[in-house]
Amino acid sequence: MSTMPPLPPTSETEPCCCAAEETDDGRAARFSRRSLLRGASIGGLAVAAGVTLPPLAAFAAGPNIYNPFVGRTVTQTWAQHRANGSLGGVDYAMPVGTPLPACGAGTITNIANNGTGGNTVTINLGGGWKSQYMHLSRFTTNGKTVAQKDVVGWSGGAAGAPGAGSSTGPHCHWHLIDPNGTRVNALNYVSTGGGSTKLPKTSTEDDGQPGPIFYKRMQNWLRLTAGYTGPIDGEPGKNTYAALQSAMRAYGYTGVIDGVMGTNSWKAVQRLAAEHGYDGPQDGVMGANSWRGFAAFLNDDRWD
Repeated sequence: MSTMPPLPPTSETEPCCCAAEETDDGRAARFSRRSLLRGASIGGLAVAAGVTLPPLAAFAAGPNIYNPFVGRTVTQTWAQHRANGSLGGVDYAMPVGTPLPACGAGTITNIANNGTGGNTVTINLGGGWKSQYMHLSRFTTNGKTVAQKDVVGWSGGAAGAPGAGSSTGPHCHWHLIDPNGTRVNALNYVSTGGGSTKLPKTSTEDDGQPGPIFYKRMQNWLRLTAGYTGPIDGEPGKNTYAALQSAMRAYGYTGVIDGVMGTNSWKAVQRLAAEHGYDGPQDGVMGANSWRGFAAFLNDDRWD
């Protein structure tokens, strides 16, 4: 197994396509970036990508959903939403009027002009779980019971259009609401499509040498938390590294999201590794100890 070579440094700009604040039920919400990021932790450790993950037991008890937007371009990840002060969500680019399939079976509730979120459809999934799509151009029948993949509305988001809220371009915003009423990343609950098959643990935690299993676990973590939609193949490319850069926003990375890892990108990775046993310099030069700390994080059962 061999390490990936360091890539050129990057600059520091990043586009975004959705407003900083969106509500779930039309009520006003005011959150500072600092308070949101402070809340994104488990057991006192900040989670990469600024994602507040539920307890492990909640994954097993979560809703039965799939990702209806696989293959579409992610224009703003969960991490980017949170860093911008939003309650959280994942944005997918699509033309206005695109049918929106239900991520799971349930009963729908339509909310017109839901603040910055615009026209919002809620799918009541059962067990207190809800899914929401925002910035719709059209609704279907309010109160309708739907099966997974049934159309629950049509996308919108064109700037200034009715129901677009504060959107600046055509897209659909997606998130879940858990039984406690907390908005959570829907991608944390989507099956990998592999049934009960789990990824093995990476030996990088012991030998400091990243290889295919290490990178598969990294890709799966990024799929769950940072909007990565590529294959879990252990062969990271620009899309994998772009998702990694997005995740590293929570660890101080401020460069462009271009999939080209440079010194500042790797420094942020070392800051993550420092929360998992790495005690070396945060200089952007990945060595065996840096990889061990990163691997200790990736070996968490959540990324199996």
